[in-house]
Amino acid sequence: MNRPSMFLAAAAVTCFSLVGGAADWPQWRGPQRTGISTETGLLQEWPAGGPKLLWRVNNIGSGFSTPSVVGDRLYLLTNEGLANEYVRALNVSDGKQAWSIRIGKVGNADQQPAYPGTRSTPTIDGDALYALGSDGDLVALDLRTGQVRWKKNVRMEFGGEPGTWGYAESPLVDGDTLVVTPGGRTSLVALNKKTGAVIWRSVVPGAETAGYASIAIVQTGAVKQYVTFLQKGVVGVDAASGTFLWRDNRTGDGSAANIPTPVVSGNGVYNATNQGGGALVKLSAAAGKVTAQPAYHERRLPGSNGGSVVIDGYLYGTNATSLLCVDFATGAVKWQERGIGTASLAYADGRLYLRGEEGDVALVELSPVAYRERGRFTPPGAPERGQAKAWPHPVVANGRLYVRDLGTLWSYDVRR
Repeated sequence: MNRPSMFLAAAAVTCFSLVGGAADWPQWRGPQRTGISTETGLLQEWPAGGPKLLWRVNNIGSGFSTPSVVGDRLYLLTNEGLANEYVRALNVSDGKQAWSIRIGKVGNADQQPAYPGTRSTPTIDGDALYALGSDGDLVALDLRTGQVRWKKNVRMEFGGEPGTWGYAESPLVDGDTLVVTPGGRTSLVALNKKTGAVIWRSVVPGAETAGYASIAIVQTGAVKQYVTFLQKGVVGVDAASGTFLWRDNRTGDGSAANIPTPVVSGNGVYNATNQGGGALVKLSAAAGKVTAQPAYHERRLPGSNGGSVVIDGYLYGTNATSLLCVDFATGAVKWQERGIGTASLAYADGRLYLRGEEGDVALVELSPVAYRERGRFTPPGAPERGQAKAWPHPVVANGRLYVRDLGTLWSYDVRR
C-alpha cells in the first residue's frame, strides 16, 4: 500500500472510531475485563433474521478462543490440528488475514472429554500483543507485524501445571506488569511486560493446578489484589508482591472445571462454576491485611462458562438452563427466563448480547424487572462441532458484533 493510501485508510478508521461512541475490545471481556462496553449508538432492536451480516470467513483455523479487536484489525488464537497453534491478525474490513505466527502446539491433546484447541484471548496493550497458548507458550508480539519480542513456556520455566484441558487463561496487563497463572509450583507469576523478566512468583498453599479462568483486579482499601481460580477454588494475592491473601473454595468444591472469571463490584467478589453455582465474598482491609468474609452461596445462580456482568447492582448471567437477573449484594433472584439457554454474554448500550451454547444469538434489554428479548437469530453456515459447544464469547467493538464458532467467524453491523 502506498503512503497516501495508508493515510486515507488510517483516517477512515479514526473517523469510524469517533462515530456513535465506538470502542475497541482489546482483551478478554472487553476494555476493563468486565464484559462491559461503553459503546453507544447501537441497535436497540434487531430486525427479523438479525442485524446485517457484513462478512463470514470459514478458514480461520479451529479452537474456542474469543477475539480481541483494536482499530482496523481483529486478533485471535487458533490451531491447525494438534501440532500448531497460531496468533492471527485479520482485517476488520473483510476478515482476510493480515499476519499469522506459530507459537506452539496444542496442550494436553489426550484430554477426556476431548475438546483440544486454543481457548485464550490475546491481550492488546499499545503496540504489543500478549497471548498464552494452550500448552503454556506465553508470547509478546509486535502488534502490526506479529514479530516475536519475547517468549516463555510457563510449564518449563515455572513448573506450571494446567488442568485437563490445557491452559485457557487470557494474560492480564496491569501497567508495566504482565500476570498469568502457571499453576503447580508457581501459582501466579508477574513479569515485566517489555522483557519477560520475573518480578515475583506467588506460591499459594496446596500447589494446585491452574484453573481455566482469567485474572480480575480487585482494590480493597489500599490493597490491590489479583483474583483468579485455581483447581480447588478462587484465590486472592497481593498485586505488589504475590503474597497469598485469601481463598474461597465453595464453588470450586467438586467442580471439574473452574472457568468463569470472577466478577467484582465494590467490596464483593462473585465467583462461580457450572457445578458449584455462584457465591459472593465480601472483602475488607485494615493495616494492609485483607479479610474475606463468605456471603451467599446458591447452586442455581449463574455459573456457566459464559460468565456474568454486573450493571447497576444487578448481576446477569446464565446457569445450566436459563438467563437470570440477581441482586449482586444479596443473591436474590429477580427473574429467570429460558431465553436461548446457557450462553456467554456481553453488555453494550443498554443491551445484553447473548451467544447460546447451541449457536443462537440474542439481544436482551437490560432490566431488573423482567426478561425482554429484542431480537434473535442463528448465524448461517455454522460448522459441525460434534459434542463441543459454541463457547467463544460475543464481542461488540466499533459498531460491529463478532461471533466465532470453531473455524468460522461472522461480523455483523449493529450500529443504529
